[in-house]
Amino acid sequence: MPFRQGSARTRQRTVLLVGVVVLLAALLLAVVLASVLTHGKQEVSPKMLKWKDRGTTKNLQEVILGRCYNYVMARYPELGDKDCLKIWESLKHAFIYKNPCNITSEDYQPLMELASHPIPCNKSLFWSKTSDLAHRYTKSNQNFLTLEDTLLGYMADRVSWCGDPSAPGINYESCPKRSECESNPSSVFWKMASKMFAEAACGVIQVMLNGSVEAGAFRSSSIFGSIEIFNLNPNKVSAVHIWLMHDIGGPQTESCSGHSIRRLTSILEQRNFKITCEDNYRPVQLLQCVHNPDHTDCRLCTNTTAAP
Repeated sequence: MPFRQGSARTRQRTVLLVGVVVLLAALLLAVVLASVLTHGKQEVSPKMLKWKDRGTTKNLQEVILGRCYNYVMARYPELGDKDCLKIWESLKHAFIYKNPCNITSEDYQPLMELASHPIPCNKSLFWSKTSDLAHRYTKSNQNFLTLEDTLLGYMADRVSWCGDPSAPGINYESCPKRSECESNPSSVFWKMASKMFAEAACGVIQVMLNGSVEAGAFRSSSIFGSIEIFNLNPNKVSAVHIWLMHDIGGPQTESCSGHSIRRLTSILEQRNFKITCEDNYRPVQLLQCVHNPDHTDCRLCTNTTAAP
């Protein structure tokens, strides 16, 4: 009887030992598989690639919130009902932990709805290759607004952001350029914001173009030429005024009778818009001359006769 009991205990120990070995083997296999899967994810993560554009702006949350509060509390208090915290959260959720080459318009739709606001008629100023001049003009003349003067554009101007599938979900080192992938956070955002800005325009609108650009003042590939122009509503916009500006002292590559302006005029006429074009719109040229007062291009009004 003792022999049988000892034999039974031996078998029990053997079974228990085999069970422990199997359990350890299963745990080891799980660890190995997890390691392989994690290693594979790291290899394909966009963060492991070096993009060509600058990374996410440092302290992005503080920058966006600060600009939002400044816009709705100080600059345009009539927009004080805007919820800046919700606006920030909707922007963050549009890109955080996401592949920066797979951003969609749906990602930004909540942000667009939260931050949109009416644009007064006759105030919309569109631009292409005249960014600095257009924004200097709207700062000196409150009668006009560019996209960057709206809440959406004001918050995002000269700011960058992109996500990453791995923690912390934001890539501060680099972000993709449009040439690397078109569906990147910046490109998708500005396309949607530009579309919304154009749709909101009403009355007489202004378009500031650069007549000193060698490739032509109007380009079909630009945001204005590919998005904004086709989202203007002929039932809301009564006329389009084109201001064709030339760099002070720079080449006058194109005038209002130039090839690309004729192409732009044709597109607008086909969409039933009334168009005017003016070379070197004087109020804007005077602003250019502030930095070049002695240049010959800025002496149009100096040949006056002194009183006797």
